[in-house]
Amino acid sequence: MKERRYAAWVLLALFLPIRSFAGDLTRPEIERKIDQLLPRMTLEEKVGQLVQYSYGRVPNPEELIRQGMVGSFLNVRDVETANRLQAIAVRETRLGIPLIFGNDVIHGCRTIFPIPLAEAATWNPDLVRRCARIAAREAASLGTHWTFAPMVDIARDPRWGRIAEGAGEDPFLGAAMARAKVEGFQGDDLADPETIAACPKHYVAYGAALGGRDYNTVDISEWELRETYLPPFRAAVEAGAATIMSAFNDLNGVPASANRFTLTRILREEWGFEGFVVSDWDAIGELVNHGVASSLEDAAFLALRAGVDMDMMGSAYHRHLVDMVRRGRVPEEWVDRSVRRVLRVKYLLGLFDRPFTDPKRQQRTILAREHLDTALQEAREAIVLLKNEGGLLPLRKDLARVAVIGPLADNRTDLLGSWSMEGRAEDVISVLDGIREKIGPQRVLHARGCGIKDSSTTGIEEAVALARQANVAILVVGESADMSGEAASRAYLDLPGAQLDLVKRVWAAGVPTVVVLINGRPLAIPWIAEHVGAIVESWQLGVQHGRAVADVLFGDYNPSGKLPVTFPRTVGQVPIYYNHKNTGRPPLATEKYTSKYIDEDWQPLYPFGYGLSYTNFRYENLQLSQTKLLPFGRLLVSADVVNIGPRAGEEVVQLYIRDVVASRTRPVRELRGFRKIYLRPGERTTVTFELGPHELGFYNGQMEWVVEPGEFRVWVGPNSVEALEGRFEVVSP
Repeated sequence: MKERRYAAWVLLALFLPIRSFAGDLTRPEIERKIDQLLPRMTLEEKVGQLVQYSYGRVPNPEELIRQGMVGSFLNVRDVETANRLQAIAVRETRLGIPLIFGNDVIHGCRTIFPIPLAEAATWNPDLVRRCARIAAREAASLGTHWTFAPMVDIARDPRWGRIAEGAGEDPFLGAAMARAKVEGFQGDDLADPETIAACPKHYVAYGAALGGRDYNTVDISEWELRETYLPPFRAAVEAGAATIMSAFNDLNGVPASANRFTLTRILREEWGFEGFVVSDWDAIGELVNHGVASSLEDAAFLALRAGVDMDMMGSAYHRHLVDMVRRGRVPEEWVDRSVRRVLRVKYLLGLFDRPFTDPKRQQRTILAREHLDTALQEAREAIVLLKNEGGLLPLRKDLARVAVIGPLADNRTDLLGSWSMEGRAEDVISVLDGIREKIGPQRVLHARGCGIKDSSTTGIEEAVALARQANVAILVVGESADMSGEAASRAYLDLPGAQLDLVKRVWAAGVPTVVVLINGRPLAIPWIAEHVGAIVESWQLGVQHGRAVADVLFGDYNPSGKLPVTFPRTVGQVPIYYNHKNTGRPPLATEKYTSKYIDEDWQPLYPFGYGLSYTNFRYENLQLSQTKLLPFGRLLVSADVVNIGPRAGEEVVQLYIRDVVASRTRPVRELRGFRKIYLRPGERTTVTFELGPHELGFYNGQMEWVVEPGEFRVWVGPNSVEALEGRFEVVSP
């Protein structure tokens, strides 16, 4: 057993409340204005600031504004309506407090970028930040002040449809993407009219829903909560997120939207968060269904006490808070506290000084050339090459005939993915469009083959006949947009409908075959992985999907994406993720009584961090700046990466660690660093990472963040399985 006497020092150094410049939302001049405004507000006006309704879903919204009974609307999607409603708020109410308009700007506004899971596959936070900046600029031009994004839920179960909306299974990568998205949406100054407030969601552990069923119960340990599910939220708070959304789920017996432990103790007291918390859609009202509240009034009491400041589309605060304060059940200080937080964000956004949006801005902003170019770049970088047997890809542009087959080949709508805001199919380049544009329409044959979901096989014969006429068959298969996202959990992860039959029949025709996957989650494709020569994971890439795929297929872009989530062989392996514990009987193929299956391999089809290139990278010369360091020490880990292939390309260099013996069991590997590099053929570079207490520590039995003396292993390589390995030791002073 290793010594742990230095734990308290590490805790003190790392976990003081956040007061960094980026994360500090208080401004003395704003707090003074709130101090002057709050005493002038009636109780009804205060409660109104804590109420949000969906425009079009509530009768007489204009009258609600005039009466001061609403402080925010969601789903106001055009600048004319936003300005009209805002004019009522600032000109026709007693105090002229502006409204805040929120929308689901998840991966773009009108310029739709790749779904967030695909964005994570870029492993390029700088690019993700740029795309969020563009999304904010477009949304702000339409009158939106606030986005219900990023979704930073860690998801290890691909059955859960909302895995599409987040960064995958790893808290380190998830935290990097959360930070990038918040910084992109909010910029350097929320008062800039081209920024919008971010709202990391769903706080917290929503992605751990039992059975992968949306809205379902979550039951995990506090250690799992703190080490896996909270880090991306903390990163978002450190980046300055102005708001947080509380989740639907029950968390260890206390629903997330009534959970004082997570909403107040951790978020407010430990992290120092100073923005406001909004519930998810009617999550407060659903406390009755959860069984912790007997009435809507009880639900309002529990949520406000826990730390939910704004009630989204639930009416609990609207109907009951004023009466509860007057009866003495709720102290008015609770209401004042939440109102202060809401007003703080409105002041930070500059809404009191500049409540209206210039309607001319959208004309020079929406679908700007720069936006489309950036969307193309992110779409290219999101594509993951899963297999390329015999160098089938890239394809030659002078092929006489190319057959493009599948229900998603000439599809535009489903390439937008879920939560596509103002995205329109007419803006999208389909895969068929992209290939025709690349090599000319006269050499491209096309057949649908089958539908996405239905089991009819009537079109397969035509597709096979077409494939036989071609030099190569490109099969574009996968999911429709509505098969992932909210309320889109799946019990099976296979290709839906007759699509696998289509793939098998075309492959059996003997023509070289490429499968392009379009999907919002990992799919179980063992037959395709075994038989088809080349597999391209293209996710749902938004408006530039087809161009990006064509660029990869024909070699104008060398694929660089890496999986942000593990691909299972079968749904029976789920949940499956790389950073699992070792167990007392790790799986061994030669030993029966070890942790494995009798009817399937225990290993994934494709591991976390995996992705191929059209060139080859060699890793060598792993170096550690020291082999022994103190608990507060810093260690530099470096390795040389050489492009030994024929093409220039990008590589995501990944660093993993393992604490070999600890007071609590540790994962077999943990991602603790990554860097995306570009190398020309023959070029070599040295990539260096720094490890310190933040990367080496964990929560001990007393929930203290500690770095324990003992042996560590470290790996640097192209994914979570293949890597150079080194060792070092943390020693006591």
